[in-house]
Amino acid sequence: MQKNTPPRSTIRLTRRGRIALVVTAAVVVGTAVAVPLLILGREKGDGRPATLVIPEGRRASQVYAAVDKALALPAGSTKKSLAKAALKLPGDAKGNPEGYLFPATYPIPEKTTPEKLLALMVDTATEKFNGAPVAAGAQRNAMNVYQAVTIASIVQAEAATRADMGKVARVVFNRLERGMPLQMDSTVNYALGRSTRRTTESDTRIDSPYNTYQRMGLPPTPIANPGEEAVRAAINPPPGDWLYFVTVRPGDTRFTADQAEHQRNVAEFNALRKKAGAAT
Repeated sequence: MQKNTPPRSTIRLTRRGRIALVVTAAVVVGTAVAVPLLILGREKGDGRPATLVIPEGRRASQVYAAVDKALALPAGSTKKSLAKAALKLPGDAKGNPEGYLFPATYPIPEKTTPEKLLALMVDTATEKFNGAPVAAGAQRNAMNVYQAVTIASIVQAEAATRADMGKVARVVFNRLERGMPLQMDSTVNYALGRSTRRTTESDTRIDSPYNTYQRMGLPPTPIANPGEEAVRAAINPPPGDWLYFVTVRPGDTRFTADQAEHQRNVAEFNALRKKAGAAT
């Protein structure tokens, strides 16, 4: 980074998908990095951000809202622009860019339109995903690139840490190979349009192609826009027999192939959550 570079405002999605304004001097298309949050809303002056930061794991709906905010457009404008964006998506996507709005920092020059921003995101994803490593890795695991991106989106949503990503991917493969439903809360949350750790039994009975408790195989599309690490985990997971996992407490995600052991882990998680609720 060049010294004495004046800071410029940047629209950035926060961890929970809310939109915030931060200040940064970097204007690059690359993997998004953590940027310190300075203020909410827009800066005074012309109010125009210089870049848009899309972190890993954000859903298309969150990206659309961020683009609307960055370009000072009425809510819903970016989503409506999809029809004329002419995005170069894989055939399996059927026009849905979920999974292909690549997490990165994007410049916002004058006269930027939603169509141009979305196209840049998709083109960046295509360049990343269609390279030899991802394509070869997908083929090695008997799947196509779109399926690999779908698995990566689940990994991104489910893994509590980067270190857990490979193990989560292995659980997905192991369940698919055994003809087991994936039973991933993240896919149910996607169907319900929310993010929560509390998935109820009634939630798992919803009628949706994204309900991996009720439907076999992968969901029909990615459930978020994964970063490169999640994609690498999806095409090259470590060996292991794990079929279950639960994050009992922060930094303590337990993987196992034994259902009884998993049930004990879940019981411990529920007990800790109940205790925490009683203390608040």
